[in-house]
Amino acid sequence: MSADLEALYRDQVLAHSREPCNFCRLEDADHVVSGSNPLCGDSLQVYIALDGERVDGLSFEGHGCAISVASASMMTQMLEGCSCCDAVKTIARVHDMLTSSDGEALDAELAEQPVAALAAVRRYPTRVKCATLAWQAVHGALTEDAETVTTE
Repeated sequence: MSADLEALYRDQVLAHSREPCNFCRLEDADHVVSGSNPLCGDSLQVYIALDGERVDGLSFEGHGCAISVASASMMTQMLEGCSCCDAVKTIARVHDMLTSSDGEALDAELAEQPVAALAAVRRYPTRVKCATLAWQAVHGALTEDAETVTTE
C-alpha cells in the first residue's frame, strides 16, 4: 500500500471516529438494526428512514473501535439519498473493496469517495469485520428486514 493511502486512511479514520457524521438516534426510522462484532466488541444501532424506495435518513449510535465508527460515519454520508437498489449495490461494492486482496485496484467510483481510505484494512484481516459491520446492518435491513446482524 502506498504511503499516501496509508496517510489518507489514518486521517479519514481519525476524523470520522472523533467527530462521526450522523451519530444520533433517528426518531422517524422505518428500520432499526443492531449490529455486533464480538471479536472487537463493536456494538452499533443503525437507523434507516425510507421515502418510498429511497434512503431518506440514515444514522447510527453505539460504541466501537475507531474503524467501525469511522466506517459507519462514512456509510451514512454515502448512502443517504440513494435508492434502496443503489444502496444495496454500493454496499456490495464496498464489501468487495474491503475483502479483496491488498494491492487490488480500487473500484474507480469508490476511489473518489472518502470510504476508499478504508481499503487499507485489507492489510489487517481481523479489522475487516470492524469496517463492514455498519454496512452489513444496512444491508440486512434493506434486503432481509433483519433486526440484528453479527460479523460472526
